[in-house]
Amino acid sequence: MSVLAKGSRKLLNAWAFYDWANSVYSLVIASAIFPIFYGSLFRIAKIETVEVFGGHIARAPLISYTTSFAFVFIAIVTPLISGVADYIGNKRVFMKFFCYLGGISCIGLYWFSLEHIYISLLCYFFGLVGFWVSFAINNSYLPDVAYPEQQDKISAKGFSLGYIGSVILLLVNLAMVMKPDFFGITTDESGLAEIKAMKYSFISVGIWWIAFSQYTFYFLPKGNKKVRNTHKSHVILNGFKELKLVWHQLGENTKLKRYLGAFFVYSMAVQTVMLIATYFGEEEIHWGSDTERTVGLIVSILVIQIVAIIGATLTAMASKRFGNIKTLIFINMCWAVICIYAFYVITPIDFYIAAGFVGIVMGGIQALSRSTYSKFLPETKDTTSFFSFYDVAEKIGIIIGTFLYGFVAQITGSMRNAVLFLLVFFLTGIFLLTRVSKPA
Repeated sequence: MSVLAKGSRKLLNAWAFYDWANSVYSLVIASAIFPIFYGSLFRIAKIETVEVFGGHIARAPLISYTTSFAFVFIAIVTPLISGVADYIGNKRVFMKFFCYLGGISCIGLYWFSLEHIYISLLCYFFGLVGFWVSFAINNSYLPDVAYPEQQDKISAKGFSLGYIGSVILLLVNLAMVMKPDFFGITTDESGLAEIKAMKYSFISVGIWWIAFSQYTFYFLPKGNKKVRNTHKSHVILNGFKELKLVWHQLGENTKLKRYLGAFFVYSMAVQTVMLIATYFGEEEIHWGSDTERTVGLIVSILVIQIVAIIGATLTAMASKRFGNIKTLIFINMCWAVICIYAFYVITPIDFYIAAGFVGIVMGGIQALSRSTYSKFLPETKDTTSFFSFYDVAEKIGIIIGTFLYGFVAQITGSMRNAVLFLLVFFLTGIFLLTRVSKPA
């Protein structure tokens, strides 16, 4: 197959379609079904803590800390992959590997249990790794496949495709959980029908992710090979060397450096909210029954996804009229208000309202952050290293954010205090964004 020209519609659509393939993980596993399933395991066992490495830890901090450790691994492995990909000129093969690792790990969640907590958390761990590393590599393709004037629109299209695809699968999964007998899933000695349906949904995510990614892999180019006099034994460290070079180049690009600093801070809070929102709803909202809890949480996630499609589109339009930075400042203000509101959320209706506002700003801030960074990059073929730096910054932020969230929740005994704590990061992000376009 001949290599498609940069900016061609088929290539742009293939790149954006990976969001359709992998976003089912972000929705079904990270946001909707798995958090409900995870909480149900503890309620069925009638326990609130589990013994891990000789100590007892509550369910919310446990999953928060596991998430933090996963992102430590992601932050380390991403530059390693960058270095090797540059050397061999084939980042697509690594994108495939981590896609398959994530998909298989999702399937492995079918066997998640408190009795086998270590192997269970390992599947959760590698599902996160597979999603975020493959997503980082796909991000690095953006300036390779799209011209600057195309990047805002195609970035927003990618996120919109992701929301649509993930909502379709979640609706199927929701039907399985609510009407398991219709799908031939029954309660027996192996477990409750609803729990079994949730497990089957994990399998569906893995299959969907791997199957639909093939369209993207078919059209994406391998990547750019760097020509350098580097000994093969040093290839693995090249990624870290590239990060150092990117850091030095940032010193010559004040706007990009200031933007990255702002992104690091506000993304820390955004990603933490997205990763823990359902756990918050599962534990802090006053649901009437287990069934109402399950339906309510999934409906709220659906609201977020559907509204996010509109949000991503409106954000792209706003950025075109008002500029990327001003639009990002406004979105961060919205996030700050949401944090304050979430502290007082008690009833399901309160939670649905919060979900609607989160949806409006969630897709917009992700799509616009990615395209803004791409626009600020200097002219270079070394997009992998620059996006590796971007993703490492994001992941370090998530490590800090999820760890602090779990720590605050653990020492105060309330996830509400932890959500309010994230307000500080949004306010700081707003201040830093105001400095991006100021003279050096």
